[in-house]
Amino acid sequence: MKVAKSIRGVRSVCQSWRAQGEEIAFVPTMGALHAGHLSLVDRARKLAPRVATSIFVNPTQFGPGEDFDKYPRTTRSDLKAFRERGVDLCFLPTKEVMYSEDHRTKVQVTGLGKLLEGQTRPDHFAGVALVVLKLLNMVQPNILILGQKDAQQAVVVETMIRDLDLPVKLVRGPIIRDRDGLALSSRNRYLNAKQRAAAPILWKTIKEARRLVQQGERSPRRLVQKLEKQLMAEPELKLDYVVAVNALTLEPVSKLEGRILIALAAYFGKTRLIDNIEIRV
Repeated sequence: MKVAKSIRGVRSVCQSWRAQGEEIAFVPTMGALHAGHLSLVDRARKLAPRVATSIFVNPTQFGPGEDFDKYPRTTRSDLKAFRERGVDLCFLPTKEVMYSEDHRTKVQVTGLGKLLEGQTRPDHFAGVALVVLKLLNMVQPNILILGQKDAQQAVVVETMIRDLDLPVKLVRGPIIRDRDGLALSSRNRYLNAKQRAAAPILWKTIKEARRLVQQGERSPRRLVQKLEKQLMAEPELKLDYVVAVNALTLEPVSKLEGRILIALAAYFGKTRLIDNIEIRV
């Protein structure tokens, strides 16, 4: 596996592949890898002859008081995991490589970044869109692979790709869960034993949402009320939101029909976790 630390280095490798007619699938990460990330790498390997990844904890998507400084950095083990998975290239830039001191440009996908997660993290998706656009410009992959766990992120990036006519196809990988249903996340390691034992309530609530819709519930208001009640019964949990929205636009719906995204976010102590499911009605 090649490791590139400069923009020139990553472009040189990727340009050599394209010159040989080899397509590239790209999996951007912030490191602290788990089985969810590696499932995206496996997906990439099936879709293209060359697999590129990146590890970069992006400061522009963290707000004041968030966990940028303590976000886990496990670069050595991450690179080992990528090598064992057959990754061809890992881009490992520093903040100074990604952003010059006088960097001024912002990328705002109007509207989408202010819904759901954006209500708690108002500048998060502007930072996500910026770093993904920069990485796409550097790697120039044919396929971009993101995880469904960050469903809103995927919608924001899909919209950016469409609006800017970027020559890349976005593929979503499914949520990977622990044995008790908790969605894998690099932030799960923040949980103490009591919080970890309580956290699967998120998956139980997601499953309850699916069951209610399958049994005929079509009122988003009633559905959300039932889900909120179930979540707030857990003393270790502080609810941020639970919503039922259009899976394509993230806008509220008056009736549960078509492609619906049930999404939720909650705190366990200071750790904020998210989960979702897309349901076709």
